[in-house]
Amino acid sequence: MKRHERTTTSAEAYVDERPSESSWYLIVSGGGSEMSSRVVPIHDTIELTFGRVDACEIKVDHESVSRRHARVRRRADHVQVEDLGSRNGTLVNGAAVTGPRRLAAGDVIAIGPATAIVATSTVAKRTRQVATVNEFEDRFDAEVDRAVRYQRPLGLVMLRIEGPVDLMTEHVETLLGQLRRMDVVAEYGAEELALVLPESDREATLSVARRSAAVPVGLTARAGTASFPEDGSHVGELIGMARDRLRGVDPESRPASTIGHVVVADPLMEQVMALAKRVAPSGITVLVAGETGVGKEVVAESVHRLSPRRAGPFVRLNCASLSETLVESELFGHEKGAFTGAISAKPGFFEAASTGTLFLDEIGELPVSTQAKLLRVLEQRKVVRVGGTQETPVDVRLVCATNRDLESEVTRGRFRQDLYFRISAFVIPVPPLRDRRTEIEPLALHFARELSPPGRTAAISPEVLEVFDAYAWPGNVRELRNVIERAVVMSGGTRIEPHHLPDRLLEKLALASTSAPQIDVRQRVADVERESVLDALEATHNNQTKAAKKLGISRFALIRMMEKHDLKKR
Repeated sequence: MKRHERTTTSAEAYVDERPSESSWYLIVSGGGSEMSSRVVPIHDTIELTFGRVDACEIKVDHESVSRRHARVRRRADHVQVEDLGSRNGTLVNGAAVTGPRRLAAGDVIAIGPATAIVATSTVAKRTRQVATVNEFEDRFDAEVDRAVRYQRPLGLVMLRIEGPVDLMTEHVETLLGQLRRMDVVAEYGAEELALVLPESDREATLSVARRSAAVPVGLTARAGTASFPEDGSHVGELIGMARDRLRGVDPESRPASTIGHVVVADPLMEQVMALAKRVAPSGITVLVAGETGVGKEVVAESVHRLSPRRAGPFVRLNCASLSETLVESELFGHEKGAFTGAISAKPGFFEAASTGTLFLDEIGELPVSTQAKLLRVLEQRKVVRVGGTQETPVDVRLVCATNRDLESEVTRGRFRQDLYFRISAFVIPVPPLRDRRTEIEPLALHFARELSPPGRTAAISPEVLEVFDAYAWPGNVRELRNVIERAVVMSGGTRIEPHHLPDRLLEKLALASTSAPQIDVRQRVADVERESVLDALEATHNNQTKAAKKLGISRFALIRMMEKHDLKKR
């Protein structure tokens, strides 16, 4: 069989990666210079073999990969992968393959250092649809998880288009035809789109943003972008960064934390801030512990601002957003020529935080080899840049944060015990939002003020506050902020009602209890939504374009709502 030699870089990826002969294909990355990023069609009746030898269609030249490692087969729309008795096994979505495993679009095959995303283009270009907000949230969450797990680039574009609905629809259809099949175009608001761009670095993401905002006469458009890992490693961070840039807000000038200023309205958080105030005057290392999204960075910055170092810089580094090869360079700096691409010397975060505070978020993600070097810096208060020999004194106060149980990580051998003892001299535990429910409403109102359009503040209905109070908030304060931001967009910055909330809040609320009041909330939202659509259609004599404008949503959203409530035959 002929080997597929086509390769692409991220910047070239938008020329046209859609195979013309096959509706199924693999997006392969990692595993050596031959496989920086490429698309391999899965033709019907053809087998693709992964392995280390040249005879394999997808060669992965790595010692962890067997000579003939795994095989992908296709029969019509049945695509499966099978491990060929490899030494280290084949994974699909993190689980080992024990026999022939059927694949679906979006599955991730892992073979040694290489990954292959399964994709399909069975829907013709002209019938490609704009995804819903909920579909966007599900897909973006999965893509961020994949990017973090496999250290792959990921781009997000938030695009706002204003003008006549017909021209907007035409431009969106053109945009759909320009993007790759693995990209997602979703509706985020009445005049706002979100573009999810897997395997796209910052340069490629900016290129898509420029093209997407190049609208015909009669329309105006602006775009904001975010890239993993440069702009964050969490869904909330990336969406917040892209929307800040969309609104023309300088991300460097916004509050340091993704969850805004400190809001303290619960006794548990009052205790947390009391601990921060007590430890701030000293120079002791602090460990802030808590679930993802609870506000650990806010607490860390409070320690800094209450300390004698408040005039110095507060420098943040998310350890989870950096690969093992980059983390030491970022922490300690590097000299010119230390590695490929090091065209000049660069100070690290320790040097940048001199006389101030260095905040290391997700410190449990640091490689063990880097942990040893970090411990040495904390003991000697000196750093040595990568590729250098000279020791540079540093005057830095260290504050760390983790969502892991570091004591368990020490037991498992994944975190050094001596480093744990060093950074946990003073621990500040931050409780999850579900344990501080008196803060939900004040935080929601704060975010509504912060995220509303200039000159107005979106109100929050009592029904929404009831839903918020009953919801478990697994994503904590970061999830609450994202929900409010989305609701502000969906409501046009006016009054936030239950139908502006993500479906998952109402669905999980109904599953959490079988009590009638919670089930009635979902039904009441559906009834209100259906009546609103009927009223708008009646007021505009069934003119969908005018009805959509009256409701403050796009024509795409109106059509979906009509289908949802069986109103298409009107």
